Amino acid sequence: MPKISYQTEHQESQRRPATSSATRVLLACGIAAGPLYLLVSYTQALLRPGFDAAHNDLSVLANGDLGWIQTTNLILTGALTILSAIGFRRALNPGRGAIWGPVLVGIYGAGLVGAGIFTADPMNGFPQGTPPGHPTSGSLHGLLHFFTAGVGFTALIAGCCVMARRFYSSGNRRLGAFSLATGVLFLAAFAGIASGSTSAVIVLSFTAAVVLAWTWLAITAVHLRRSHPLSPPVRTS
Repeated sequence: MPKISYQTEHQESQRRPATSSATRVLLACGIAAGPLYLLVSYTQALLRPGFDAAHNDLSVLANGDLGWIQTTNLILTGALTILSAIGFRRALNPGRGAIWGPVLVGIYGAGLVGAGIFTADPMNGFPQGTPPGHPTSGSLHGLLHFFTAGVGFTALIAGCCVMARRFYSSGNRRLGAFSLATGVLFLAAFAGIASGSTSAVIVLSFTAAVVLAWTWLAITAVHLRRSHPLSPPVRTS
């Protein structure tokens, strides 16, 4: 039995398509995006006066004199996510979900870029001096921030489900279950934050969902890199 298992695993590795170094670099963008976003965001959350992680969404860090840091963070990590989506497309093709999985991940990245371009309105005491709660009348850029982020989050949820189906069909039930769970949990957390509640439970649940989503993107990118070894260099005579 151990010999048969080894042969099967060896044959499977032989069937894995080789990929280019460019594809692996694109997938690495998906690995780097989440840690970069979380590091920059939570460094600000700890150092910027008036920010309360239990009641403020990370997006409001784009306000104030240092708001450009979070704006840049959103745009940069969104761009990295779009690049990773190109890597997804190249690594997944052909097969189930090879089109819609990468497209939806790319839309999520575009949503992050849009959320960076259109700043969230100051709210709930941040920046310092802002009244508690939501603004009585939202601005156009605040509305566009909510819209672009909402489109991106919806695409992320759908992308998790598409990739779950892909992994289940290929026999990777563990990654399929993780993808599906990420989509479902993020949907629940997004519904809570979209309700407008600033309670600690809702805000912290959404923050946890954001961490989960970045973890999913990184793990999926790592899996695709491992499943597609680097093509051997072409030797010219």
